[in-house]
This record gives sequence, C-alpha cells and structure tokens, in this order.
Amino acid sequence: MKRVFNFSAGPAQLPLDVLIRAQEELLSYQNIGMSIMEISHRSIHFKKVIERVEELMRELLQIPDNYKVLFIQGGASLQFSMVPLNLFKENKHASYVHSGSWSKKAIAEASKFGDIHIIASSEEQQFTYFPSFQVHQLNENTNYLHITTNNTIEGTRFTCTEELPKNGIPVVADMSSNILSEELDVSQYGLIYAGAQKNLGIAGLTIVIIREDLVGNTGVDCPTMLNYETYAKAESLYNTPPTFSIYMTMLVLEWLKELGGIPEIAKRNIEKAKIFYDFLDTSSFFSSNVKKADRSLMNIPFTTVSKELNSLFIQIAEQEGFYALKGHRSVGGMRASLYNAMPLDAVLELVAFMKQFEEKYA
Repeated sequence: MKRVFNFSAGPAQLPLDVLIRAQEELLSYQNIGMSIMEISHRSIHFKKVIERVEELMRELLQIPDNYKVLFIQGGASLQFSMVPLNLFKENKHASYVHSGSWSKKAIAEASKFGDIHIIASSEEQQFTYFPSFQVHQLNENTNYLHITTNNTIEGTRFTCTEELPKNGIPVVADMSSNILSEELDVSQYGLIYAGAQKNLGIAGLTIVIIREDLVGNTGVDCPTMLNYETYAKAESLYNTPPTFSIYMTMLVLEWLKELGGIPEIAKRNIEKAKIFYDFLDTSSFFSSNVKKADRSLMNIPFTTVSKELNSLFIQIAEQEGFYALKGHRSVGGMRASLYNAMPLDAVLELVAFMKQFEEKYA
C-alpha cells in the first residue's frame, strides 16, 4: 500500500492508526453486524460513541463543567451566522479582529444581522501578521468579540491571550485549524467553534464549545436548527447528526489521548514547525513573508524566487509524493499544513527535498 505525504489544509491527513481501525470496524462496528454508518443515531451503540467524544473533548481540553459541547453540521461557515443569531442582544453590536480570509467572511455574515466594529486589522499588509488590539477599543455595548485564532490561508496565529477582555464580554473563537494542537484555557472564551476536518477528524462535523449562560438567549425568529439551545437540550440529537464524522472524531481523540494528549502533541507541533521555519530562514531561495512572532504552527505559506519556479516545485513535489502543497489561490505560492497527524518524518523529508530543489534551480 502506497501512502503519500498529504500537506492539504483540509480535509487533512489522518493518523494511519485511525484509518486502520476505521477499516477494521467498517463492516461490523463492535461486532454488531452493521457498520457505524448504518446504525440509528438513537441506538445505544451510537449514544455511547457521541458520549465518548464529549468525554474525550472535556478531558483533553479540560473543559469546565459550565460549558456545553455541541455537535453541529454546516462547517465553520455556518457558525459565521449562528454566532450573531445566538449572541446578539437588543443593540446587536459585536467587535471583530480582521486577520484574514476567514474573518472577512465571518464579518460579512455577521453584518447581515447587526452592527459590526472591526477593532483591529492586518489587511493593509496582506494579513502577514496578527493584528494587536486593546480591551479599551471595545464598545461598551459590544455583545461579543470574535477572533480567528489560526489563519489557514495566510499562516498566522493568535498568541497574545493576555489581550482578551476580562470584563464580561464573551470572546468567540474560530479554532477550526488549530484546536487540539496546543494547550488552551477554555475558560477565557465564551464560545469556541471548529470544523473537524483538520485536527478533529473528517468533514461533516463542527464542534461548538459554549458557556451555558450564552445558550437560550435568541428571539423567536431564530430558526430552530440555528439555535444552540436546540442542540443543547437534545444532546445534539434533535435530528440525525453526522454519525460517521462523529465516530471518526472519537477515533482521532482516542489516538491523541494515547499519544499523551495536548502537551505531547504541542511539543511535536512546535518541533515540526521549527524545523521547517529554520530551513526557510536560512534559505536564499525559499522564503516566508509572515512576521516571525505571528507564525502559525499549523499552516506555513512559502515561495521560491519566481512564480515559474513555484509551479515547477509543486509539480515535481507531487511526483515525489508530497501532495497538496499548492498555496491558496488568493495568496499563491506554496503552503505546507502540519496538522497533528502529520508525522515528523514527513517534514524532514520535505525539507530534504526542498534543499535538493534549491541546489538544482537556485
């Protein structure tokens, strides 16, 4: 069986152990004679699966008891609408940190429901750094503050948690591309949401972690399936959830726990990123224009000295088994996504290949 190194930004590479276990259980889950994809979401078998996922999420992230863990469909993009629909109060005012392409979309959606104030932006420098902000910039009528903690396309991340407000204003965080990759204090946030297809599992599932006091405050005009209370009251079983995606997340979380949890995976992620950035910083051929202090551990955009050589690099890299290195169309160049499941060996081999390419074409 041939496996390539998949550097896709998402859906992303999964741990091989997880794929093997899913393969083994595909036809008959727990020896019940049916696939996990065939059993009722209201069966005792699936109930144990979804309860296990919540249990693991709470354990790995040390989620406080006064938070709900919800399993929703629609990806992070649906959360761009659900957040304002659920968190807006009468004045309908929120503040957003504009740090990249995904925050731009989040701002556009939220603007349909109320008044949005951009308190900080790095757009003037093509989002090559994470913008700093101060609590005093928040309007006293702000219902919530929204940040994107890791910018998948631009390759920046939020690190200055001391900037987060401590005055009662809920902080909403899109953590789709860095959840479970480094240690996190959930209590600093009112709501966290993340699509599963990067570090949590496969496409089709979005996990929402929300403080209980933020649930159930919508008006009667909020659609049932866009109301967090619907999921909280029904334990995410109001309708048929993405059962196979939830099952795959269970396998990923069990893999992560056996590995040593978030402290261990964070150490590995730092090591992988350091190896890659150290090479970029010493190369006269490859480079990254992201401010060093704000560099992402998960997504690393880079370029050669010309667009022609960028294209050639992507072409030859794929022939050598390094897949999905083409950068996002809005940025160009290349991008290596080093999510939790990406092994250290893959990064070492990619860097070795890049050195050979530089020697040949510089």
